[in-house]
Amino acid sequence: MAEQQSFLEKHHFLLRRLHSLSGIVPIGVFLIAHLVTNSSLAWGSFALRGEPAKEAGVLAGGAQYFQEEVHWINTGVPHLLLIEITLWLAIAFHSILGVYYATTGKSNTKNYAYQDNWRYTLQRISGYLGIVFIFYHIATLRWGWTFLVPGGATWSHHFSASTLAAAMKGSTETITAGGIAVSLIYFVGITMLVFHFANGLWTAAITWGLTVSEGAQKRWGAVCAVLGLGLMVAAWSAFFGALALDHDTAKRVELRMIMDNPEHLEIVKEKYGEAWWDEQVELYLDGVHHSADADPIAATPSP
Repeated sequence: MAEQQSFLEKHHFLLRRLHSLSGIVPIGVFLIAHLVTNSSLAWGSFALRGEPAKEAGVLAGGAQYFQEEVHWINTGVPHLLLIEITLWLAIAFHSILGVYYATTGKSNTKNYAYQDNWRYTLQRISGYLGIVFIFYHIATLRWGWTFLVPGGATWSHHFSASTLAAAMKGSTETITAGGIAVSLIYFVGITMLVFHFANGLWTAAITWGLTVSEGAQKRWGAVCAVLGLGLMVAAWSAFFGALALDHDTAKRVELRMIMDNPEHLEIVKEKYGEAWWDEQVELYLDGVHHSADADPIAATPSP
């Protein structure tokens, strides 16, 4: 333990700057792109650029735009796995070092209840909660830990909007107690991450010696506050858009988009099977209403 302490102390200057840099690139850049993409559930209907909508309604248009973006990310972005590995390593480095700094640092809120001291404490709290949320988010979204999702909904990039709506609500029909719990986890998680990033940008400028004077810190603080407010709007738009989205409407949009793309259609049929695909078409496009006894999301076979 002593060797670890001496190493961290010896390289304190470098590690502090790498820690703040990793929070901006790649983590912060990814957070911005992620929130903008997810918030398209709320505004995507107005960005279809004249493309015919698969279903009427603002949220249906948002689901269509969101599905297009998610499909492109998963099929059109080169070296996606390398990007994800780089991001995970950056998150691990930033989190581990951040926990060390948070547990070894001291807050003065009891004696000096000024704004900066409270921000320091909130930065630590938001970091802890952010780590827990990121783990939950990745575990359920990428690792397929469906036992952590009410109703066992399995997220799929082929049906991104509908499976997200089912996971957030805890079912494909209406919001459940489990869905409320998941929604609270997401709301608190994204709120804490946005605050952590925006406030971290302000402290990063001090760490790098870019805002030395009090005036410079106040001006940069205003910029960070505006950026944080914008990201918070995007985060909450994504959250409420997913929560308000009707699962069946989103599923119809996704099925029609897949049917319009023969290559995508073949991939989905190969992944889930012809029988499963025919069942989805019958349930959602042929006017047959599904029931809780035949939940197509919970019954979706794992890839």
